[in-house]
Amino acid sequence: MSEQRELTRALSARHVQMIALGGSIGTGLFLGSGTAIHSAGPALILAYLVTGIFAFLMMRAVGELLLSNLKIRSFIDFAKIYLGTKWEFAIGWAYWLAWASLAMADLTATGIYIRYWLPNVPQWLTPLIVVLVLVALNLTTVKLFGEMEALFASIKIIAILALIASGLIMIMTGFHQGNNVASFQNLISHGGFFPKGLKGFILAFPMVIFSFTGIEMIGLTAGETKNPKIDIPRAINAVPIRIALFYIGAITIIMAIFPWNQITTTQSPFVQVFARSGINFAAGIINFVVLTAALSAANSAIFSTSRTLYVLAKNRLAPHSLAHLSKNNVPITGMLASAIIFLIVVLLNYFFPSQAFNLITGVANTSFIFVWILILITHLKYRKTNAQLNSFKMPWFPYTDYLTIIFYIFILIILIINPSTTLSVILTFVFFAIMLGGYQILERRNNNSSF
Repeated sequence: MSEQRELTRALSARHVQMIALGGSIGTGLFLGSGTAIHSAGPALILAYLVTGIFAFLMMRAVGELLLSNLKIRSFIDFAKIYLGTKWEFAIGWAYWLAWASLAMADLTATGIYIRYWLPNVPQWLTPLIVVLVLVALNLTTVKLFGEMEALFASIKIIAILALIASGLIMIMTGFHQGNNVASFQNLISHGGFFPKGLKGFILAFPMVIFSFTGIEMIGLTAGETKNPKIDIPRAINAVPIRIALFYIGAITIIMAIFPWNQITTTQSPFVQVFARSGINFAAGIINFVVLTAALSAANSAIFSTSRTLYVLAKNRLAPHSLAHLSKNNVPITGMLASAIIFLIVVLLNYFFPSQAFNLITGVANTSFIFVWILILITHLKYRKTNAQLNSFKMPWFPYTDYLTIIFYIFILIILIINPSTTLSVILTFVFFAIMLGGYQILERRNNNSSF
């Protein structure tokens, strides 16, 4: 019977590394960094450093939980063990909402990117095609998902490394454009390192956080990883290097080449650097890269939401049919159910092509932060109730857990007081309240049926 099947361990060490890598290089870096630079100036480098440290600590908490019991499928199951079924229900559905909203945002972006080359293509058509193709590919085997993520991550890595290499050459050769000279001196010579003051520095954090959404996805791969004891710690411990190179390195090079106040918010900073380097077709190259980043996010969303529904259904917190696995041991019904929800974005792009993106991204940001906080609370409870600990321990526990939670609460406060994201936060909290309240109804139903 399909209900007796389990997820297969088909993801190799290379897959896990690339999934973790792809999860930590989001569209926020390629698209949102221009706005973030405008908000904070060179101080954005420090914002990425601070956020990266807390992202790494959150990932260490995830890794310690996963390696404490390899029979458990994901961090969602740990919420049940240490916080109770109600919070398992909350974190599971919050995580599903986080990835569903992120998928909708990136699917919307694919329609915009394709129109760069094909301006007459309706904006809603591309998301429809992307969902159908990615679902069809993901229904084969989890190994194919790993291969697709490896390809998408490789393209993003190549683009960033090309930016850094080009920038270093421009700096070493003293590249001139008008009165500007490529130099690290540009990081302090145009209003100082904090040209927008503390307020600008703080307001840049939500966009920086958006760049890191999805970094925890490795916490869903444990049940499908061949050698989790080796592969998961290796992938998590590589997070600081990736942050230093791909985020801090890229942003530093961009603002060293051109003063931060000359980088526009209407165009990707990557496009601006390549274009000013004399590569005339830079816009087309970067458009392809950001399209790839959006496809990667949509692909990850299909994986994450289907596995989340699978875990919830196995634990009787979603309709049992969502735990059905195909002959290839892929959660087929959960994947199809999520895909149907994703197609709502097709309607949004048809009726409101210019209004949906900001609302959806705000919901994604708030949902991910809520999930990250619950992961850390789960980890605190785990450490307080277990005498036997695995070797992959959270450094400087419990202070790092508390500091990371405080940091994420701080980001939520920024999102609440920022008028552009207030509505998104309110809608997300309403969703969470409904989930927790609805749990009581579901619990009574579970006691009387086979839901």
